[in-house]
Amino acid sequence: MRLALKLSIPLALAVAVPTTGVSAEDICNVRNVPRVVAVGDVHGAYDNFVSVLQMTGIVDDQVRWAGGKAHFVQTGDLLDRGVDTRKVLDLMMRLEKEAKKAGGRVHALLGNHEVMNMLGDLRYVDPEEYEAFRTPNSEKLREKFFDRIVERNRERAKVAGEEFDEAALRANLEKEAPLGFVERTQMLSADGEYGRWLRKRNAVARVNGVVFLHGGLSPEVAPLGCKKINKTVRREITGDFAKTRQDPLATLVAGENGPLWYRGLAQEDETVFAPALEQILLTMDARALVVGHTVTVTGRIQSRFGGRVVMIDAGLAPAYKGSRAALEIGLDGRMVAVYPDGREAIERRAAEAAGPASDERVAAVGR
Repeated sequence: MRLALKLSIPLALAVAVPTTGVSAEDICNVRNVPRVVAVGDVHGAYDNFVSVLQMTGIVDDQVRWAGGKAHFVQTGDLLDRGVDTRKVLDLMMRLEKEAKKAGGRVHALLGNHEVMNMLGDLRYVDPEEYEAFRTPNSEKLREKFFDRIVERNRERAKVAGEEFDEAALRANLEKEAPLGFVERTQMLSADGEYGRWLRKRNAVARVNGVVFLHGGLSPEVAPLGCKKINKTVRREITGDFAKTRQDPLATLVAGENGPLWYRGLAQEDETVFAPALEQILLTMDARALVVGHTVTVTGRIQSRFGGRVVMIDAGLAPAYKGSRAALEIGLDGRMVAVYPDGREAIERRAAEAAGPASDERVAAVGR
């Protein structure tokens, strides 16, 4: 069972969250893409990430878009655990623009760690990461931030009739908030450069009949369908964010069985769960589900349920194995795992037999 989210001092910097509109492109029904490349959790591992993009031809030696009309899907968790989150975010934001100009697309999906940071849960931020956000003005900025928190706590202690130890509070704040902390928090806020971009991300994408997402689709959530899942998640991190903060685990975006946290597709017994998976695929009109979130034990891409579920988080970050891997899907639906040491076809016998659900069958169960 996942622990409840621990909210930390970044919420002191919280601002009003605007509602963000959905892209004009239908992320739930992307068709006729000549080539799809997907990569799982990055976790600030910039160098390994670039290496994977280069070995799949998505970027060139200058780390510029080279994928032509290909679509690149990243299934979330750009943040945390590694030290180069800022470089990873800058790269993804730039490639998104370059790909579109070339006729391709970048589909950067939300992961649970993006939302954890929005909620102020910074347990997995590498302390060295703050250095990338540090500026010559960091000390003054942090002192002003501390002053606000000290004054707020002083007033609370006064109202409660309690003693107030300012020195102890400041010492604790210095441990929690190294230089660069305030800048990072501001840039990831709703009004910050990275925060605005992240709040426009979708949770689910469907490309050439394959559904991509971070965690997985539970039998309870799948009936919502791709569009409603995305709409609900976006609302919960924008217009309804105050409610989300009050009870994160009761929401779709941060709940145990939500699309960013659910691990059943990676962990359930294949024989027992097969009927439920068939219903999920039918509901989503999908031939297969591609997920990140759960690191494979082999450091290689892993298929389950005869290729109808593909796990692509091979552990790219040094915090895991530093394993470089990507999934490539052709227009004919064939899946290939790409590694530094070669390419391996993904077993798809059952997936081929099942195929995508027809519109009529989907209408019968609802979307």
